[in-house]
Amino acid sequence: MIEIKNNKKIDLESIPIDPFWNIGDEKELRIHRIHAYPAKFPSFITTKALKYAQDEGVKPNRIADIFCGCGTVAFEAKRNNIPFWGCDINPVATLIAKAKSNNYQTWRLLLYFEQIIEAFQNSKKSQYCYGESNERIKYWYSKKQFNDLSRLKEAIEDTIPNGSKYNTFFLCAYSNILKPTSRWLTKSIKPQVDPNKHPAKVIDRFKEQCYFSITSNEESDAVHASGVKIVKANILSSKLKMPKVDMIITSPPYVTSYEYADLHQLSLLWLGFVDDFRVQRTGSIGSLYHDSDFEKNKKRLNNIGNKILNELLEAHPSKAKSVAKYYVDMQNVSKTCYKMLNKNGMSLFVIGNTEFAGVRIDNAGHLVESLFDAGFKKVNVTKRKISKKILTPYRDNNGRFTTDSQGRKIYSEEFIVIGRK
Repeated sequence: MIEIKNNKKIDLESIPIDPFWNIGDEKELRIHRIHAYPAKFPSFITTKALKYAQDEGVKPNRIADIFCGCGTVAFEAKRNNIPFWGCDINPVATLIAKAKSNNYQTWRLLLYFEQIIEAFQNSKKSQYCYGESNERIKYWYSKKQFNDLSRLKEAIEDTIPNGSKYNTFFLCAYSNILKPTSRWLTKSIKPQVDPNKHPAKVIDRFKEQCYFSITSNEESDAVHASGVKIVKANILSSKLKMPKVDMIITSPPYVTSYEYADLHQLSLLWLGFVDDFRVQRTGSIGSLYHDSDFEKNKKRLNNIGNKILNELLEAHPSKAKSVAKYYVDMQNVSKTCYKMLNKNGMSLFVIGNTEFAGVRIDNAGHLVESLFDAGFKKVNVTKRKISKKILTPYRDNNGRFTTDSQGRKIYSEEFIVIGRK
């Protein structure tokens, strides 16, 4: 761990790997795998972060994750009996996070499961017409798959009251079968049709998913702490009421990375969160799609942000605009974190650098400068390996990890950046 004082410039890439942050000391619970999620936060990082905080004299009475995603930190905070508050702009993410963090009775889950299956089998026809459905849904599904998914969703809604935590549980299971039962290219991070794919049978896949989810809940059944609150919101919204916390553990979205609205479009549409998934792009930090004043953003950038922007303006002007917006957002995120923390509080970020059009995108360096500008008095930085990316350090044209050097090279390391108030 390297301490950076007074925003002193330092080559973060030269920082040695710290094995402490590389792997966990125990096997990850299956609850963290009840729903696929891109760039999922490693669960052991939370445990390591709490150990680090303790060694630094910080005893968190409440933890927050301002980009809570699928709720990894939320569950681990609950597991450690620490109250948690989290937010995410993506309703699919908050659905998964709530499903993982709620307490459930296994007998009730099994009862509801049997009732859902019975309701599905007794229904002959969906109330929804394939020909009149959303064009994007018809793009991904055959009429048979559409009808079966519609009937299954109706069975869940008719069986479990809306707003019930059990409704959340089964809708999460439903959400996770939407890609396997569609034409979506398996394991691709890009929305792409696989013309050779044989989509999974809806009811069979749902049974498999429910079995996994219910047994995963049983595995973590001893975790019954309360005090988890998860809200769907943009952390930079002026209307958002944020609590005071002692520690923030989070991993911001990377610029030039995923378009989460695009990746989660099937769930967004099927679960009725939006009529057009593209609407969800608005406000998402790191998204290419936004309405913002480029010249105004440019003036707000800190030194490192300006340096990267100028390099990108020569290499790829259109990308430079989205990077400028991202960095301005992250500067505001740093200020928000400072306001949320109690005295002597700690913010821990997991963030990686990327590269685009030959330009090194120094996300970690920009974050360090942003934290100092926000008022943090002390910033420590270390580095960890990402094992999957070491073994497969490239992405192919479909966005899948590969060993083929003809693909786009990706970074196999990421930084732990810790600010103290």
